[in-house]
Amino acid sequence: MPDVALTLDPDLAAVLDQVLMGLLPADALPAADVYLDEEGAAVARRDEGGGLVAVRPLRWALPAEVRTDGPVVVARAGEIPAGPLPAGVVVLLPAGGVRPDDARWPAWAAAWSQGAASVVETPVPVADAALRAEQVAAAYSSGPLVEVDTVAHGGGSGRTVFFTGLSGSGKSTVARSVVERLAGARTITLLDGDVVRTHLSKGLGFSAEDRDTNIRRIGWVAAEVTKHGGLAVCAPIAPYDATRRWVRETVEAAGGPGSFVLVWIATPIEVCEERDVKGLYAKARAGEIKGFTGIDDPYEEPTDAELVIDTSLVSLEDAVDRVVSFLDQTT
Repeated sequence: MPDVALTLDPDLAAVLDQVLMGLLPADALPAADVYLDEEGAAVARRDEGGGLVAVRPLRWALPAEVRTDGPVVVARAGEIPAGPLPAGVVVLLPAGGVRPDDARWPAWAAAWSQGAASVVETPVPVADAALRAEQVAAAYSSGPLVEVDTVAHGGGSGRTVFFTGLSGSGKSTVARSVVERLAGARTITLLDGDVVRTHLSKGLGFSAEDRDTNIRRIGWVAAEVTKHGGLAVCAPIAPYDATRRWVRETVEAAGGPGSFVLVWIATPIEVCEERDVKGLYAKARAGEIKGFTGIDDPYEEPTDAELVIDTSLVSLEDAVDRVVSFLDQTT
């Protein structure tokens, strides 16, 4: 019987490394005979007894190699020390699942490293570090786990401005005008709905599943832009609340809290229909187009938008001013 192989995403790769280092039991991983990285190369195999054997060297120092009797601090997610660290302290940095191109990681790690006797990266994910601090500390030291005062670690400089609204609401016009206003001041990527469908989402239809996939692709690209310090401006219809919230979580996981700005272009549907130069609303009402947002497919109005703009009540210039002002005030 051929081996059952499992390809690991970054989170599962962190679990694998913890199992190999004795920080988690072998059954913490889904069952498989061989484990592959995202490029398909084998990184570990099950032995005859069900244990795990690494196929290639680990990047981490084993707890036994680090073992100390001095004080240790487990760095906290999204926080940095408020002052000098205690003398002689060993800092354990949770680094499991951190991608090598995460632009926020170096500054965060450097803040925790300042004044430490030594710094040890561990395969524990940042999100798990607080709950497992005692267990992780005990693995690396017989000394005390030290608590230190912290302050929030500011996010990176990247942002995503995500416009949502009905067809004809004016979201693309406002989005393009925001890009024109900010051009030259920073790196900007415009992800307009129609353009994305021509390239990134070519081949997708307009079923609920395909719309969801389209928005998630936009969100993933926006998160990458944000992570690297750029500004992503997105202008899809994005009718479903759950998908918009997924994009927010994905972007803020890459760029930090506050890096996602949702702008709802709340122009009434009656106005959108009056502006409809393509005649799409008329075709939808006549039944010639099925699943058209606002007619026979719902638009779920946001309850979490940072900005709400009705372009039937404000000018284009005023709409752009509101978006740019918000970005300036929250940078």
